[in-house]
Amino acid sequence: MDTGASKEGQDWLGIEEASPFLGKHTKKQAPVGWTSVANAVVVALIMAMPPILLIFTGRLDAPAVWIKSTVAGLGVQPEESKKDILLGGLLLPGFDEGSCASRYQSVYYRNNMTRSPTPYLIARLRRQEALQRRCGPGTEPYTRATERLKSGQKNVDTVDGCSYLVLVSYRGLGNRILATVSAFLYAVLTDRVLLVDRMETFGDLFCEPFPGATWLLPLDFPLEGYKDLWESAAESYENVTLHNNTGPASEHRFVYIHLDHLATQANRLVYCDDHRQFLHRVQWVFLRTDGYIAPSFFLNPAYREELERMFPRKDSVFYVLSRYLLHPTNDVWGMVTRFYDSYLKNADERLGIQIRVFDEDKPHKYILDQILACTSQEHLLPESIAMSAGAAPPLRPTAGARVRTKAVLTTGLSGWYGDSIREMYWLSTSATGELVSVHQPSHEEHQSMFRVRHDMKALAEMYLLSMTDKIVTSGWSTFGYVGTALGGLTPYIMMRPENRTVPDPPCKRAMSMEPCGQVPAFFECTRKEYDIIIDNAKMVPHVRACEDMPWGLKLTEPIAENA
Repeated sequence: MDTGASKEGQDWLGIEEASPFLGKHTKKQAPVGWTSVANAVVVALIMAMPPILLIFTGRLDAPAVWIKSTVAGLGVQPEESKKDILLGGLLLPGFDEGSCASRYQSVYYRNNMTRSPTPYLIARLRRQEALQRRCGPGTEPYTRATERLKSGQKNVDTVDGCSYLVLVSYRGLGNRILATVSAFLYAVLTDRVLLVDRMETFGDLFCEPFPGATWLLPLDFPLEGYKDLWESAAESYENVTLHNNTGPASEHRFVYIHLDHLATQANRLVYCDDHRQFLHRVQWVFLRTDGYIAPSFFLNPAYREELERMFPRKDSVFYVLSRYLLHPTNDVWGMVTRFYDSYLKNADERLGIQIRVFDEDKPHKYILDQILACTSQEHLLPESIAMSAGAAPPLRPTAGARVRTKAVLTTGLSGWYGDSIREMYWLSTSATGELVSVHQPSHEEHQSMFRVRHDMKALAEMYLLSMTDKIVTSGWSTFGYVGTALGGLTPYIMMRPENRTVPDPPCKRAMSMEPCGQVPAFFECTRKEYDIIIDNAKMVPHVRACEDMPWGLKLTEPIAENA
């Protein structure tokens, strides 16, 4: 609109008409009665506009925060629009939704949170955010810290009150996600800024979680060779504490912690280190891990009280932290929502089946047999009834009758398993009369690491699995662990087959939604002896052996003595 127009031109009742038939602009005065019509149009336009959600910050003197409604265009029902997009205070308002739609939209694609964050955990998250802003990349303390690291200056004793945890993870995306959540928990416990190595694809997968700060390690990070550190490094935890312990921790410009699946028991003593005595005096700590190491933190008496206050329910650590930390980028989120809206949204029930074959990439019938045995045993899929020759076709539903639908989401490197299940319900009818549809987003055939497109597809499928109602996963699979825990689902775990035969039973219900920690501590922290193999569950009732990997550790709720 031309702001310099005449009063007559500014009057919206004066209609400027540009008609190809008239060949020029003409102005007509609104006829009598037009006002009421125009008012109705305005009301209709207002009603059609995307609704705006006003969120108060909790202080009467603070300005309200306006967030563009996430329900516009999602097709949610009115009652769903009342969902708490801030997840009980876990998330902060004020992020630009356009830059990361998943942060506030994911609540409409999942069930309500089954575990609420405690006020103490929320307070610790706000404290971590403030630390990231005060000490992270782009700040003066960070500049001074990196200069000292580059020059080799020692005896800094946490100058500026800023210390850092740099995560270097590897292997498949599931491993890296588990490592990231674990490292974040460790950073919170030890008051360190978390900086995540980009691992080629990380910045393309996840939005920044901290307001006004970054968690990505800058590309110009000055310490060369940090990605190549290994257990044999002079700065490794084993060497600085056991072999070359000639002085206080402050004499080391950094310490390297090696906690992958091949870590020595000497390195695993770091789970038991009282950080108030040693590591807190080291400004830079580099951590390499390829899995979920969070359960072992619960074995450390130094952390026990803090963890108890943050997580009174021990089966919710990954679930709650991932809702705070892991928000897919718009590219990944678009893949998730397009597939969900097209194939899963309107089903009465959604079943996820995550398939991981470790022996080789090609499909195997015994794996398919195990899947079908598990879904039959647990009544997750209806039996299929083959039509015999000359048999009468199934009766069609009467007019107006509603047929129940079940959407099955299969994920895996091979499409053969999903195709076989789909064909089974195409060639046969279900015993219950349900209509079963089977969908698989991708089948890459071979696992690739650190390829952007491959990782984007993998992350999208993990999130799609988290949006199902029930889920079957493959034992030992970190992909399955993540898909399950993201959605707060307790899975049916298919045990890893031996000798290419279906296990008996083919699957079992997990004790909790938590991932399995495949790199356990294996010893009691109070004794500080790394050559002792003990049963951790006897010391800490909420840390037990994993269902699919007996030497692994899993967080769960304690079982009552009389249960």
